[in-house]
Amino acid sequence: EVQLVESGGGLVQPGGSLRLSCAASGFTFSSHHMSWVRQAPGKALERVSAINFAGDRTSYADSVKGRFTISRDNAKNTLYLQMNSLKPEDTAVYYCARGWGTSGIILRDEYDYWGQGTQVTVSS
Repeated sequence: EVQLVESGGGLVQPGGSLRLSCAASGFTFSSHHMSWVRQAPGKALERVSAINFAGDRTSYADSVKGRFTISRDNAKNTLYLQMNSLKPEDTAVYYCARGWGTSGIILRDEYDYWGQGTQVTVSS
């Protein structure tokens, strides 16, 4: 019943921008914290950002602070990640996940629901 569907990934040059979206359904979206988590090639899962249920508290990984912005539209049941000044090291599969999680390296079972992921590739 619960579904999280990411979109907006793709290939972009260094310094470029992308906006990821996560469409949520099957639960009361406005009652849950949400996160973006990524997995780069050969590396562990890393929490990129989190946002609380109301959208007035956020958290960011040091590596993306000042470049990425997490937001949500509870009326549309949608989570967003605006990604600016992209770097090659941002290349990863980006996942939408339900929950706040913890900073840094994480395990999949820290979240109860996950999207399928969307590929972001930053390359010249």
